[in-house]
Amino acid sequence: QVQLVESGGGLVQAGGSLRLSCAASGRTFSSYALGWFRQPPGKERDFVAAINWSGRSTYYADSVKGRFTIFRDNAKNTVYLQMNNLKPEDTATYYCAARTVGSWGTQLSEYDYWGQGTQVTVSS
Repeated sequence: QVQLVESGGGLVQAGGSLRLSCAASGRTFSSYALGWFRQPPGKERDFVAAINWSGRSTYYADSVKGRFTIFRDNAKNTVYLQMNNLKPEDTATYYCAARTVGSWGTQLSEYDYWGQGTQVTVSS
């Protein structure tokens, strides 16, 4: 069993930055691929970014490419999402997810464990 706990959300003005963290329990964290998804109010949960087990391979949604960076620290069992140049349309609850294979995925159904989410609000 893996437990994921997100932190780092908050209120920020457009153009600002935030760094989300997701701390995981479990000794097999370093073998899992990880992803970030987000769900705006009243909308579906969508893929944001993903990283493979080693951190050497990443993938981003077009809407965040060039602004967001996903990276991980396996020694700390933590994955991060650095978000720069935030826009009001980035406002959402952000979820961390883990899948029990090493390669990243972009679909919700590919992930086995989910965190509770952290709210990000970007004001214009």
